[in-house]
Amino acid sequence: MWGSTCRAVLVAASLVLAGCASYRPPPLTAAHPAHPEAPAAREAPASRTLAYTPSDVASIRGDSRGTAGQRGNQEALQEGAASKTAVGEGEVIAATPSSGQIVLEHGEIKGFMEAMTMGYRIDPPSLLVKVKPGDKVRFTIDVERRAIIELEKLP
Repeated sequence: MWGSTCRAVLVAASLVLAGCASYRPPPLTAAHPAHPEAPAAREAPASRTLAYTPSDVASIRGDSRGTAGQRGNQEALQEGAASKTAVGEGEVIAATPSSGQIVLEHGEIKGFMEAMTMGYRIDPPSLLVKVKPGDKVRFTIDVERRAIIELEKLP
């Protein structure tokens, strides 16, 4: 019993002698992100993999058409969104029914997206049962949900 008490006293004494009990962190400099006068972090670059519409792609490329060009893209997007769906054709790269996702290599989807290889959610996931990698497919995307809602295997 005396041994544990002595051990506790020795630990406490060594902490006091080592200066741990009076530790103070150094003051923040203006370069530290938590300092009130620290410079703002630079803006992250636009994603090249999450471009869903032609207007997104144009902004990534630094399109110099200006405000009028952007307004035209927004109007085209609104017209395309009015239909609520977009149809495309492509090849299945991978399909995972358990997670309800598919990876497609597809051509341009007029008024919605340029040609690319991309992963999509499938709703309902049961649509994936009838396709495998290498199959040519026609698909319908719900524009608002960004999910494939119809999937048809092509001959």
